[in-house]
Amino acid sequence: MKAIKKCLRKLALVWYFILTKVMPVSGNVIVWESNVGRNYSGNVRSIYEYMVSRGLDKRYKMVWSLENLDTVIPGKAVKVKRTHFKYLYYMSVARVWVSDSRMPAWLIKREGNTYIQTWHGTPLKKLALDMNVLSMGGKSDIEKYHEEFAANTKTWDYLISQNAFSTETFRRCFAFKGEMLEIGYPRNDILFTGNNKEYIDKLKRKLNLPLDKKVILYAPTWRDDQYYHDSFYKFTSDMNYDLMKKKLLEEYVLIVKFHYLVKDHMDWSSYDKFIFEFNEQQDISELYLVSDILITDYSSVMFDYSLLKRPMFFFAYDLDNYRDNLRGFYFDFLKTAPGPVVRTTEELTEAILSYDKEDWQKQYDAFSRTYNHADDGNASCKVAQIIEGRMR
Repeated sequence: MKAIKKCLRKLALVWYFILTKVMPVSGNVIVWESNVGRNYSGNVRSIYEYMVSRGLDKRYKMVWSLENLDTVIPGKAVKVKRTHFKYLYYMSVARVWVSDSRMPAWLIKREGNTYIQTWHGTPLKKLALDMNVLSMGGKSDIEKYHEEFAANTKTWDYLISQNAFSTETFRRCFAFKGEMLEIGYPRNDILFTGNNKEYIDKLKRKLNLPLDKKVILYAPTWRDDQYYHDSFYKFTSDMNYDLMKKKLLEEYVLIVKFHYLVKDHMDWSSYDKFIFEFNEQQDISELYLVSDILITDYSSVMFDYSLLKRPMFFFAYDLDNYRDNLRGFYFDFLKTAPGPVVRTTEELTEAILSYDKEDWQKQYDAFSRTYNHADDGNASCKVAQIIEGRMR
């Protein structure tokens, strides 16, 4: 069976190479991909849905690259299995690619094709060419990783940036020479249009969350050295959920949102009506809106959530190891974080129960001025206009 799959893969790649030589680039095809095809979410989803809302799915052939073809996608979309034959055909003829993560290195960027890289967050942890150590999914060859990343970013025509800090960082860490779009993130547009009680209550009902309790969103990042195999990571946390339930159940419920690279199945049965888990298929922007509080660690969710001006707490139980050994940070996290940074669940529950907004207002405002200045609720529209211009 392995030999057959290997043979089919080689055949598919030969077929793809031929297509890129004989088929013209189509002025009608746009290929969309989020989180290497694993889900339908984020910046890519927001741009796509904006274009659907304008009826552009009837003008252009919208093709979604997916691992799971049962994924529900609105509008008139063609769904193709990532790296399979139909995927290769559409990738070879598409006028525009839109993605928030790296595409396969063997794809051929053709003349007449435009690649819009939306990326997926303002960085705290070091990225790409800025990384000095690699401990990711068992890989350790940092020079090879740098070479592969640099080759991939050369294919990007546009790169979306959330703020001036990201613009400067991305230029350097991606060695990006194309056009930077410092316009904020399309996925955050909903935080402007949907931040009202009527819409939030509607979302809570959709997500089966109680209307009579406050909601805490726990959204940690992944750990480079905690994995099953390449690109499939473990859910790692030192949080004491029993203590969280004991201290907070009367007033709160807890949402646990995995990073899209995390592939774990947790047993939350003993936390019924307190813990609600959402996997990578759930768009996190909706979870931002329904939550009253965010708990994270070193994840870029902090930069998006701060647009809502709601309390944030940083459960950094492994801060020293993460900062000093795994990744390294771009700025002084302890001095910059717009909320309490804690190491234990006891400290976390105490910080939540004693939180005073006034204590953090000055630091929160400084954080927002630095990282939220470009988001204005219109990023999807701006990218859609670029796409339409390229389709002509």
